[in-house]
Amino acid sequence: MKNLSLPIRFGIVTSAVLIAYFLVLALVNKHTNPAFSFVNAIITGFGIYEATRLSKLENPDNFSYGEGFKTGIITGFVATLIFTVFFLFYATEINTAFLPELLQKMKGGFNADIGMITFVVAVMGLATTVVSSLTVMQLFKKTGNISQKQ
Repeated sequence: MKNLSLPIRFGIVTSAVLIAYFLVLALVNKHTNPAFSFVNAIITGFGIYEATRLSKLENPDNFSYGEGFKTGIITGFVATLIFTVFFLFYATEINTAFLPELLQKMKGGFNADIGMITFVVAVMGLATTVVSSLTVMQLFKKTGNISQKQ
């Protein structure tokens, strides 16, 4: 269980930062602009980086690519799950005008319901998680290069 506590804690913190960022955007009425969701990838990537870094610092002898990748995936999955639940709650209970406004700002006149949009939010979060985990592990993986100092 100790192996899971670190990524779960960082996933909760990452989701809290994602929610806070979304609410700050909502305060200035920019939460319907999809371009601002790029910052979500940066927040998620940073959370995964910190969880992986701390995992390697706590157990450097047993740290492997697989362990680091697992830490990143769990961190991102927890953050995505919590943020998706918040997003669903926000769009259905807090601001019911949010979804029509979001769809209107997106070009192409999509005709989607809350379920489809929530699914897209979850898939985007999981895709960001996988890409961020793979990217972060390039920084922390052990290399076989002869010139690397141990």
